Order: sequence, then structure tokens, then C-alpha cells
Amino acid sequence: MTENETDPVQEKDKEKDREKVRVWDDLLETAEDGDTAALTQLLDELGETERVHAFGRLEPEERGVVLAALPPMVAADLLEQVPDSHAAEAVEEMVPAEAAEIFDALESDERADLLAELDHASAEAILTEASPETVESARTLLQYPAESAGGLMITEFVAVPSDWTTRELITHLQENVERYADFPIQYVYALGSRGELAGVLPLRDLLLARRDRTLGSLMLQHPISIAATAPLAELFDLFDRYRFLGIPVVNELDHLVGVLLREDVDEARVEEVHADERKSRGIVGGEELRSMPLLTRSGRRLGWLSINIVLNVVAASVIAAYQDTLSAAIALAVFLPIISDMSGCSGNQAVAVSLRELTLGVVRPSEFLRVWWKEAVVGCINGVVLGLLIGVLAWLWKDNVTLGLVVGSALALNTLIAVSIGGMVPLGLRRFGFDPALASSPILTTVTDMCGFFLVLSLATISLSQLAGI
Repeated sequence: MTENETDPVQEKDKEKDREKVRVWDDLLETAEDGDTAALTQLLDELGETERVHAFGRLEPEERGVVLAALPPMVAADLLEQVPDSHAAEAVEEMVPAEAAEIFDALESDERADLLAELDHASAEAILTEASPETVESARTLLQYPAESAGGLMITEFVAVPSDWTTRELITHLQENVERYADFPIQYVYALGSRGELAGVLPLRDLLLARRDRTLGSLMLQHPISIAATAPLAELFDLFDRYRFLGIPVVNELDHLVGVLLREDVDEARVEEVHADERKSRGIVGGEELRSMPLLTRSGRRLGWLSINIVLNVVAASVIAAYQDTLSAAIALAVFLPIISDMSGCSGNQAVAVSLRELTLGVVRPSEFLRVWWKEAVVGCINGVVLGLLIGVLAWLWKDNVTLGLVVGSALALNTLIAVSIGGMVPLGLRRFGFDPALASSPILTTVTDMCGFFLVLSLATISLSQLAGI
């Protein structure tokens, strides 16, 4: 190991040592002492994960104290790393003038995301104290839905008239070096006489061109752009088809209003997956962290759990209808949860594929037959294999062939039903305007439980003379 390499074991030991001394207490104490240099150094010594953890262990008012004691640029970097809810809670505890300095240092898209998390009064108080450029950028982004090109774009870009020469553009960049220093510049955007987007010029082409050439003669004519109102699915598709680092965003007049970065679209894609996962597990209302108010967290979970009680009672009613069969062949009770659980797992796999394909736009809500056929083939194969496995185990356990045939057939049929429902329910929910990520899993679970219980118990009732007493 060289001197510059880090020993993972030593790093873990250091992290444990820092945990013992409660580094969040050190952050707060240093901030309360007003020692900005020491506080900045303490944060620098922590890894990003440790910074997020320590900041999250503080109370909201304590986070505000830490942010107020940091230089605005350092505070802005910290806010971009921590969850939006923690950032918003901290900012709301600050004096608006101090918070405004941090907002001026944030990137435009991060600023808009954070403002959207604040209550209206706090957001307006901060914008009153912020610079005119910050206010204009924030209000531009906030007019668009958060999950759209306009909501994700940044407003830090370089746009100049298309009749400029490369010499004029380079001089402009040099004269405004402080303004553009933190811009994620990969392209220069050329504007027409009416302010419309006329072309795009990569910086490499600018640097290699003769100084007397006009931008219009160098730039990519009729560049690919996207409407500010475009939804996430369209953004994902666009960046999947093209390998651009950024794409210009235009309004209804074709005026350039921002730039959409690939990294922000990738982040939105990951967040959408996480959001769908939370919804599928019954956590509604957005991000949940354990630092949130107790009643808020409880309410977000109880709403969907209460509905699940009703759905489970419906499924359990099938068992109640076959009490006599269960009493005569009590061994069936062992296989009921196995069949419902295995079928549910198969169905949830189909749900996940449908949700993913809907997100990517590769399947439409109206394509029921195509999706059903694709899933039915898989369901038949997997159902037969799983049915044989559970059937053989049941036969060997009780030395009863009929028991093996009943539970094996029930699992095979229920697997086919589960994947068919799992594949089609998200499409149906999307087609009728409901959220498929939130409702698909509970519907699937209820139906597969009902069908599984019905198949096992009805087949057992038919064969009860061969099963009695097992």
C-alpha cells in the first residue's frame, strides 16, 4: 500500500472513533462559539456520509445555527448534500437575510428545489432579501412543475448573439470570468434576432476556430432542444437516445430559458425509482425520515395500512367459507401462506417490470394483450416448476399424492394469475389516471391471496375423500 492510499479498516476505525465523541455535538459547539474557520475545517475532515449523518442528528434550530456560522459557499455545498427536508427545516430557523446569502450561492436548480420545500411565508421572506438575479432565476424555475424540464433545468448558461465573432465571444468570457466561474459550461448558446435559440457551439469548436469567424458559421444549426413543460418520461427518453451532457430548454416562443444537465436527469430517474418503491410499500406523501414529526410519519403510513386491513379481511373471507375443508385436512393450513406468498412474489416481479416499462415509455397503457401474453408465457413456465417443487415436498411430507397434486396445481395456476395481474394492473391504473406505483402492490396481494386460498381449498374440497385426516 502506498502512502497516498487509504486503508479501509483504518477509515472504519476513525469513523467509529468520531461516532463515540458525537461529532454533531462538536459541530454545534464550534458553531455557537462563532469559530467559522474551525467549523469549516471540521466539516472538511468529515466524509460526505459523515457530514450528512452529523447534520441529521441535530435538531432543526441547531442546524440553523451551524449554517449561519458557515461561509455562504460552504453552507450551500452542505445543503446540496443533505436531504431536502433537513435543509428546509434548517433554513426556516435562520434569519431571512442570512438564509438569502446561502441561497445566492446555491445552483439555480438546487435553490428552486429547496424553495419548494419551504412554507410560503419563509420562501417569500428569503426571496425579499436575495439578490435580483437569484429572485428572477427562482421565480422562473418555480413556475414549472418540479418533475418537468423547466423544474429540473439550471439557469446558469452563456447565451450570446449568433452574429458575434469568436473573438468577441472569447473577450466576453474573459471579461466575465468571475460571473461564469461556477457555471457548468460545456456549450455556448447562440440566439437569433428575436431572442430565439439559433444554435449551439461546443467550447472545443470555439477554441479551435479562427478569431474572425462568426458563431453562426460555426454553430450546430437547428439544435435539439426540449420544451420547458416536457415531463420526466420524455426527458429520460431524450437522454437515452443522445449522449449530450446538456440540452437547451425553450419556452413556447422558442426562447432559451435554461439548460437541462444529464446528471440532473439521472438523479431524477433514481429519485423516481425510490419514490415508486416507497409508494409500493405504502409510504405516501413523499420522502420520510425518522427526524420528521411523529404524527406526520404515522399519518403517512396509516392511510394505506387502514385500506390494507379491509383488503385482507376480504381475502380472509375465502378461508372462512372453507372452514369444514380445513378442519378435515388441517395440513392444508401449512401451504396456504406459502402459495399466497410465492404467487405474490411472482406477481410483484411483473409489477416491477411494467412500472419500469411505463417509466421508460416502451409500453403504453393500452397494450394489455401484448403484456398479458408476455407474462402468461413466463407464468406458465415458472408456475409448472414451482408447482412441481411444492407438490413433491407436500407428497414426501405426508406421503399423500393427492395433497401434492392439490398444492402443486394451486401454486402453478396462482402463479399464472399473479404474473398476469401484476403485468396488467399498472397499465390499467395508469390508463385511468391512478398512480400505479401506489396501488398495484396492494391490489395484486389481495387478488393473489384470494385466488390462492380459493384454488387450494376448492381443489381440496373436490378431493376431500383422499385428504381427510392428514
